[in-house]
Amino acid sequence: MSPSPEDRDRYDHWLTHFRSNVARHEVLDAQWDWSAPVELSPTQRRAFVHSLQRFELGEAGDGIHLLGKAERVGDATYTDCLRLFVAEEQRHSALFGRMLDRFAADHLPGHWSDTAFTLLRRALGLRTELVLFLVAEAIALEYFAALAEGAPDAGLRRLGAYVLEDERHHVSFQIDRLREGFARTPAPLRLAIGAVWGVIGFGATVVVCLDHGAALRACGRRPVEVLRACLRAIRGSIRAVLGDDASRAYRDAPQGQESPTDSTAWSARSSDGGA
Repeated sequence: MSPSPEDRDRYDHWLTHFRSNVARHEVLDAQWDWSAPVELSPTQRRAFVHSLQRFELGEAGDGIHLLGKAERVGDATYTDCLRLFVAEEQRHSALFGRMLDRFAADHLPGHWSDTAFTLLRRALGLRTELVLFLVAEAIALEYFAALAEGAPDAGLRRLGAYVLEDERHHVSFQIDRLREGFARTPAPLRLAIGAVWGVIGFGATVVVCLDHGAALRACGRRPVEVLRACLRAIRGSIRAVLGDDASRAYRDAPQGQESPTDSTAWSARSSDGGA
């Protein structure tokens, strides 16, 4: 995936975005009131603790293996972008941990699902690892949108909005890189990749909606509605990376109104958000 001049220019824009986002985070972090009272019932608290424990683990990685793969590609600007991307994910993990502390909840030392996902990513090449990241982030967008819009606690709504803004850019960043990476892939192989991508996305979405269903319901969202929105988002990401033909190879996503996280929305955000 050696970069073209256009891609180098794009990654210069992404590097500017990620660097400016460091200052944005510092301002937002200074405004947190971690001593605010928790506005949750015991049942709601248990649901959100369960979710936050999983997300804290999922975003806590140091990215050493991913960065090593990127360095071998030889694009220093992209690697710098990726290093800042990993730092943002780690910042999210730290925020989830602070919220668990606010809830006087324990931190999980590990979980089989996180271990399995990490081992799978590390065993694969850069493109495939980025596809798995994109699947996870497309699903996370819907979860954090639910948190930002409907969580019964003000601190959780703030956390959802904070992470959601970052994840929207993360999705666009991954799409940019993967579109470049698959640019020379023959059409028949794109169809096969799109189909496998869709199956993985469907399975991951089902697991997340089952595992985090109580938290989603506490935000006023039915897990089945979130599942449908996630599948639309995944189909949009396949279309954005591989093209319409590949996206049609994945037909699990329901028809209807486009998700706010579809590829059109991502493209619009990219044009005014540093892509």
